[in-house]
Amino acid sequence: MDKVIIADNLSLAYSDDETIINKVKFSIDSGSFVFITGASGSGKSTLLKSLYGALNPQEGSLVVGGVELKGVSNAKLNFLRKHIGIVFQDYKLVKEWTIEKNIMLPLLINGYEKGVTQNQVDSLLKHVRLKHQAGKYPQELSGGEQQRVAMARALSHNPILILADEPTGNLDDYSAELIWNLLVGANEQLKTTVIVVTHHIPETIKVDYKHYHIEFGRINEVN
Repeated sequence: MDKVIIADNLSLAYSDDETIINKVKFSIDSGSFVFITGASGSGKSTLLKSLYGALNPQEGSLVVGGVELKGVSNAKLNFLRKHIGIVFQDYKLVKEWTIEKNIMLPLLINGYEKGVTQNQVDSLLKHVRLKHQAGKYPQELSGGEQQRVAMARALSHNPILILADEPTGNLDDYSAELIWNLLVGANEQLKTTVIVVTHHIPETIKVDYKHYHIEFGRINEVN
């Protein structure tokens, strides 16, 4: 099975005197579902940032989707990000844009035709049960609804990899279940690799997954 992520002797830090992730080695198979857990401040979000190139490796090698991220050029990073969907804990929706246009964003960046774009957005709005909210703006929606929009946006361009940072941390049960179902569906039906950073793995989730735990700068697989 192909590896979508390969880390070798990887260290991550925000400053030279404080290493967050220390010389770790791991790999993630293409098409897998992965949970990354750890205490607050353990480096979960730091690791996730490195996977989409928001934090450059301090040491070692980090290859994502065939792209080496240590010293990566802007052109290669932009190419990689066209194949990644990201779900942030604080949604990061464009407040000046409607819900519909927010979901369109990755499709517009990737140069999809107008008709294909509209069909994909319409389909996703139905999936996240927000078709009736298409013309509204993010601030007019609840937190759960905003996260469902963020999830639809992450899925819109059929990415090879979805990175989700505490995607259901502040959501009501209805929205949380919908988000988990979408992530599992993308993994099982589209073979999308899904990596979720979370404090707690839901007991009700029905998917074969791998579990990595971060502690004291190290990443260990949990059996």
